[in-house]
Order: sequence, then structure tokens, then C-alpha cells
Amino acid sequence: MPINVGFLYPVLALVVWTLVMWLWMYATRIPAMQKAQINPDDARHPGTYVDKMPANVRSVADNYNHLHEQPTIFYALMFFAALTGGGDHVATYLAWAYVGLRVVHSFVQILSPKVTLRFMMFALASLTLFILAGKEVVRILTLA
Repeated sequence: MPINVGFLYPVLALVVWTLVMWLWMYATRIPAMQKAQINPDDARHPGTYVDKMPANVRSVADNYNHLHEQPTIFYALMFFAALTGGGDHVATYLAWAYVGLRVVHSFVQILSPKVTLRFMMFALASLTLFILAGKEVVRILTLA
């Protein structure tokens, strides 16, 4: 069964976005550490100097970490669907919606102090992931 490579483009997009966030994190963290005169060797444990880092710098790092949490489910689900014959147009649109909502979530988390708005973006992305997973469950059950 051939894999629909186009269906996996949203996976690549979210991986690239995560790497962009890595660059953004270090582009803000290193200058902030220098300004706060934090020796990198003294900050080897996460959260050691969190009180000396500006909130906007912490938000970028927090978002980078968040992109390694729930999106792992997205990655697994996408490869499951691709390898088992899923990946129709509806699933592709849902995947792109999930990626778009995660990117918007990143900007909201970093640029806005509005936790409610950030939660709304997270909830919409989560709902999209639930729908995509549910669609795959129904597809697999109907094949059995």
C-alpha cells in the first residue's frame, strides 16, 4: 500500500516550526542569561534561574517544551494513518488545522499575557486532534 506523502507534509511543517521555536528560544535565552550574568554551568538544571529570566524569555522556552508534549500524539497518529491507508482529504485538512492552531498557540503564548486566549487555542488544537484520532478509530473499525 503506497504512502500518501502529501498527507505527511503537516508533520514536516510542525517539525520545522518546533525548530524555529528552538532558534527563537536560544536567540532570547542567551542574551537574557548574559544580561542577568548567569553562568551557563550554574544553570544546568531546568528552572534554576527562572526568577532571573524575563517572562517573555520563559514563555518562548515554555512553548518549545510544549511542542514536545501533545504533538507527539499528533506525530504518532499521522504515521499510523499514513502506514495503514488513512490520510484522505478530510484527515489532511484536520492535520493542517492542528498545525496551524499550534503555530497560533505559540504566538499567543509568547506575545500575549492572556492565558484564556492561549487555552482556547490549545483546546481547539486538542479538539482537532481528538477528531482526527476518532476518525482513524472509525476507519479502522469499519475495516475489521
